Amino acid sequence: MNNRVIKRSLGRRERGMTTLGMIILVSFIGLFVFGGIRLTPVYLNYFKVSGVVEGVLKEFDGQNPSRSAILMSVSRRFDVESVDQITARDVRVTAKDGGYEVSAKYDHVAPFIGNVNFLVAFNKTVFVRR
Repeated sequence: MNNRVIKRSLGRRERGMTTLGMIILVSFIGLFVFGGIRLTPVYLNYFKVSGVVEGVLKEFDGQNPSRSAILMSVSRRFDVESVDQITARDVRVTAKDGGYEVSAKYDHVAPFIGNVNFLVAFNKTVFVRR
């Protein structure tokens, strides 16, 4: 009888996850979730900046705008959208053939854990035709 019990227990496979395995899995998933939580406000701010630049394109494309009118519109839109991490002065409006290039280029550093940070570089550029 003892021999059968030993054979039966050796033949069965263990199923499931150990406590240590579960802790490692939850920690790994938690690390990614925490990173997503830290990066969400960074990307939400970028979507605001992108909306401002796209709004300037829709407002002035083909209307023969001046550089100062574009800059004033960017400044006003930044105030309305409550954009932070970049100011209207950081947006470059350069004259190109047949219009203006409106470019919002900036880097954002988001702290993660301890002295580990995320550095995210953004560049949104549109061309406003005259």
